[in-house]
Amino acid sequence: MAKLYSPFTLQAFSSLQPKNKDGFLNKKSNFKARSNSLPSRPHPLIPQIDEHLRRLKSDESATSSWVITGKLSGLRDLYELVHSLLQLPITQKSLAQNCNDNNELLLNGSLKLLDICGLAKDALLQAKEDTQQLQSSFRRRRSDDPIFANDAKAYLASRKKANKLINKSLRDLKINKCGLADVDEATCSMLRDVEGVTFTVLESVFSYITATMPEPKSTNWTLVSKLVHSKCVTCKGRGSETNDFERVNALLCGLIGYKSKKCGDMSNENAVIELQRLETSIEDVEDGIECVLRLLIKTRVSILNILSH
Repeated sequence: MAKLYSPFTLQAFSSLQPKNKDGFLNKKSNFKARSNSLPSRPHPLIPQIDEHLRRLKSDESATSSWVITGKLSGLRDLYELVHSLLQLPITQKSLAQNCNDNNELLLNGSLKLLDICGLAKDALLQAKEDTQQLQSSFRRRRSDDPIFANDAKAYLASRKKANKLINKSLRDLKINKCGLADVDEATCSMLRDVEGVTFTVLESVFSYITATMPEPKSTNWTLVSKLVHSKCVTCKGRGSETNDFERVNALLCGLIGYKSKKCGDMSNENAVIELQRLETSIEDVEDGIECVLRLLIKTRVSILNILSH
């Protein structure tokens, strides 16, 4: 049965409704819905990327293996964040609409990074092969064996030749860094900053490989001993080993010029230990380069997919 309202009840109810100036009921309520829009704020990934960029730009310039692997690890984390950012629809829309004039810059930059990263990978592989070959020679021969000295000289000659090729690439790398153009669009600008930091980290990898090459005649055994066992303490209180390539180079130069058979045998053992340490360091840096190379490819594919739609 339908519920009935008395005229008084209906009149009382209607008196509670908002009316216009003519006394008629308003068709729209005077209660306004709360806006769901939020203040424009950057995506949480943006501050994280900025922080990683800041850290990599401010990293120390030392070229010990643990510093290099730390930089590569930071670069890996940076590219993981960049990849996540590129998956956001708002980022894809921004790149597709606002970066038309900078598409070629972005794609050429990513391609150049792949080339340089591949060069670093090849240089590390060559260095590891040289190190393994010399270790094999050291285990088979005594340090007073004439062939031993020849093998050590061959290693140093190979490293010197490799360093010349790498230094030429470093000069090209610096030219490319200077050629990084400024762009106005925020996403494009961020990607260019990432490219610039990547160039800097890869440059430090090359500097690590191209260590100081002392001349055998000028190498003093006391100096070699200090270099092999040296530790430098950073401002953060951490022990920072000297460059592994530099220690091995100095040690070999000392062995070639050293005449004492007894001390030479002891030095031979030290050389094997240092070569093993160098090989381990090279492998650590290799792993970092491999990871960065995969992420560079992943990022380039994402950018190509965005720009092609």
